[in-house]
Amino acid sequence: MRIAQVAPLWERVPPPAYGGIELVVSLLTDELVRRGHEVTLFASGDSLSLANLESVHSRALRQDPTVKEYSIYEMLQLSQVYDQAEDFDIIHSHMGCAALPYAKFVKTPTIHTLHGVFTPDNEKMFWRSRQQPFVSISNAQREAKLGLNCVSTVYNGIDVDSYKFYAQPDESPYLAFLGRLSPDKGPHLAIEIAKRTGWNLKMAGKIDIVDRKFYEQELAPHIDGKQIQYLGEANHVQKNTLMGSAIATLFPITWREPFGLVMVESMAAGTPVIGMRLGSAPEVIAHGETGFLCDTVDECIAALNRIDEIDRAACRQRVIDEFSVQKMTNGYEAAYRQILTGKLTSKNGRVPSLLTASNIN
Repeated sequence: MRIAQVAPLWERVPPPAYGGIELVVSLLTDELVRRGHEVTLFASGDSLSLANLESVHSRALRQDPTVKEYSIYEMLQLSQVYDQAEDFDIIHSHMGCAALPYAKFVKTPTIHTLHGVFTPDNEKMFWRSRQQPFVSISNAQREAKLGLNCVSTVYNGIDVDSYKFYAQPDESPYLAFLGRLSPDKGPHLAIEIAKRTGWNLKMAGKIDIVDRKFYEQELAPHIDGKQIQYLGEANHVQKNTLMGSAIATLFPITWREPFGLVMVESMAAGTPVIGMRLGSAPEVIAHGETGFLCDTVDECIAALNRIDEIDRAACRQRVIDEFSVQKMTNGYEAAYRQILTGKLTSKNGRVPSLLTASNIN
């Protein structure tokens, strides 16, 4: 297949540190190339990929202080993609609702992965475009009231082999937290859990401008560099070491997390996850097998007393079975074929023989 992958411009593909969408796009794009597809990646100019790279800007917008209007570059990129629409069999957008208006004006189908959450504002655009094909990244992410044409749920995947497995935690035990330091991710609750139990806590993640006040008022006063440590942003190796050496990774979210790669990355390293029973967490964590699902901070604290019940090898095996890049790519290939065969079904209702699953490549 000739496939266009369209990534946000805010971060490089793959991201040097934090960037869940960009990591998924990178892994999917490269795996599609390895499988023989002709793939063009539309992303920031500093991106690294096996695919043909096209860009409207030389580097990730987050790294360029001269950029003042992000939406302009978003429109430039989508114009670039859809000017070339006839060159592709399918366009795969990871841009949220931004690509929806463009997709309506070309014959080439666009499939949209829903990486984010629905808001009162973006729901209006999604509802107007509800007949376009969408892929959810968890069943919990779907919003029935919008009636979106969700053709599949495809869980995000990771390159499991790139994560070192830690059969045992560090000799100096601690808890780990990884994620944006925002109220949604619950770092304040992670600190509360640590302080109430006496466990050391190591935290890593970026601080967005909108979360700076939250960090300074709610988190910074508790970060003493001893019991509560903030390590800044972490790259791949640092994340793997941080979580793999921990007794458990805390995932005390306060919102409907669409997926949560942190849970998968922690389990790949062998470290169980203690998370709130919100959003996708019940689909990712196998309760009592790879971690614990909780409804309150008190339940999270109680779960720490049971952490020795978890087999660290079972944590990694769950990722291999359910959240590998190979399984994710299988899911997207199936979705592409479903859309293409449906779009090109003949008038008598039969799918043309040239579009059988065995020869769409």
